[in-house]
Amino acid sequence: MTTILIADDHAVVRRGLRDILAEAFPEANIAEAGDSGQATQLLLKQAFDLVVLDINMPGRSGLEVLEEARRLRPRTRVLVLSVYPEEAFAIRAFKLGAAGYLNKQSAPEELVAAVKRVLAGGKYVTAVLAERLAAVLGAEIEQAPHETLSNRELQVLRLIATGKTLKEIAAELSLSEKTVATYRVRITDKVGLSTNVELARYALQHRLVD
Repeated sequence: MTTILIADDHAVVRRGLRDILAEAFPEANIAEAGDSGQATQLLLKQAFDLVVLDINMPGRSGLEVLEEARRLRPRTRVLVLSVYPEEAFAIRAFKLGAAGYLNKQSAPEELVAAVKRVLAGGKYVTAVLAERLAAVLGAEIEQAPHETLSNRELQVLRLIATGKTLKEIAAELSLSEKTVATYRVRITDKVGLSTNVELARYALQHRLVD
């Protein structure tokens, strides 16, 4: 029996994904996680054939969950399904071990096709992403500064861009304010910007936040 874990913080989205996958894979056993902590706990308890994973979740980001999933369950395939476009996070997700990346605006039929391909052992890459990957491999695209950030630094950058203070970010990520401040210094050094306004503008320009 195929086992699938849907990890997304929106109940309506989880319900929609469950309905689509249940119709396409009637024999599948489908579980749900509403945050990164629940997803990790479920991965500790059992092995899944597939995890359909959102990037934007409260607490630890989906990218960190992806890393954890690959460590805990190396054989589990992960399909990242995100509201963010391929150019924003897909290459990073693949480097972390994702088997596919799909935008949430995709049609249900494309989601089913992606799941089938990933479950069969392949990788699912959209035409847009395939073109970008070819350009990156051919060194036709210069690496954007944010692509040098660690996953946690990227998460902090995105939270800064939403207007959160260092104290608020520290509370959300269960870190000390000093640690978050250190991350901010690293971010400003790597992207070459200094103020929160500049960081927010950068994140919006590169479609790292809504």
